[in-house]
Amino acid sequence: MDYVGHNGKPIVERVSTANAAKQIEGLTRVPIPKATAHEVISLSYGFFTPLTGFMSRQEVDGTLDNMQLPDGTLWSIPIVFDMSADDIKKFDIKEGSSVVLEYLDAPMAIFEIAEIYEYDLGRMAEKTYGTTDARHPGVKKTMAYQNRFLSGAITLINEPVFNEPFKSFWLTPNQHRDALSQRGWQHAVAHQTRNVPHTGHEALMKQAWFAANEDLPIDTLKTGVLVNAIMGQKRVGDYIDEAILLAQNALRTSGYFREDVHMVSFTLWDMRYAGPREALFHAILRTNLGCTHHMFGRDHAGVGDFYGPYDAQNLLQAYREKLGLKPVFLRENWYSPECADIQSSSLCGFDSTAQSFSGSLIRSILMDAVKPTRMVMRPEVFDVVMDAAAKHGEGSPFVSEEYLKNRLPIFTLNQLEGRNR
Repeated sequence: MDYVGHNGKPIVERVSTANAAKQIEGLTRVPIPKATAHEVISLSYGFFTPLTGFMSRQEVDGTLDNMQLPDGTLWSIPIVFDMSADDIKKFDIKEGSSVVLEYLDAPMAIFEIAEIYEYDLGRMAEKTYGTTDARHPGVKKTMAYQNRFLSGAITLINEPVFNEPFKSFWLTPNQHRDALSQRGWQHAVAHQTRNVPHTGHEALMKQAWFAANEDLPIDTLKTGVLVNAIMGQKRVGDYIDEAILLAQNALRTSGYFREDVHMVSFTLWDMRYAGPREALFHAILRTNLGCTHHMFGRDHAGVGDFYGPYDAQNLLQAYREKLGLKPVFLRENWYSPECADIQSSSLCGFDSTAQSFSGSLIRSILMDAVKPTRMVMRPEVFDVVMDAAAKHGEGSPFVSEEYLKNRLPIFTLNQLEGRNR
């Protein structure tokens, strides 16, 4: 089936694996880092529809200045391929030529070079993040780009082979659409996450489910929650990827969500922490996965104190007519002893005794491996997190240098037959 994604554009998979070794004969091979490999995969399978490759100067300008591509399509984050002038010369790269992108010492994709250009990194950072403060991780990432950018179409010639537990949760955009259809979901509300779930997250997902079920028959279950986790660059102290996926999945397998209203998948993407702009990007991404709704809570995709708690919701409100899905805006929640329930800051009047789901509290509980009360985290979820820590995290659910060094890769690539070394 042909599916339509963001701005009514078709989801196009640019994947051509037949006779791949022959396709790349005589082409220059250029090694790429993990972050670029992730974006190559996302571009090729249509996660970034309508983009089919890395962005041109005109596309970057439109994105930064007007939040749109040249044809008027809403777009908020630059997707760019950087390279030093020295490497461009070393690999003899020219506009109009094609090169092979290599990752893990294996050919991965063909990159058709349309344009080579320079760009002011300070301008890119300031427009994207609203700041040039080097403490912002997105600014740091942008300012570390090389001094040239290459644009052009990407075609995947060597599909990633995902290792477990990731293999069980990997779906392309078209496969997402098929899965939602098989479940009979007329509405799907997306939950963006990089965390293991506590009961506050669970409550927000259930609130979003009810909101997304707004105009469907009350006696049918035609709405589901898609937990689409972000798998990308990890920093020491982040949750390990395996714990995120397995713990989110445990909410359903343990019965806290019905089998027919909940599913977990992931997207390869290095978070920019761009706050409002990244919230728009997440809406675009989940539109391409087939979602009709997307939950947005407090400080969505923010970091530190660079954005107000509801800046992302305000920007989404301003652009909601151009979104392909309906945003579900949620307020901060907490556990209220007086109400004996999880309550929203918009409804509960007992804020003076509120027990917050603070990140530091959850982390201290998990670091001490002391099973929390059901008020904080479901016991089955806690057990899954601890099991993932033992099996995948060097004994900890949080990223360490040892984890980064020894972890099993999310995916590998096959060596193509006939490769000349």
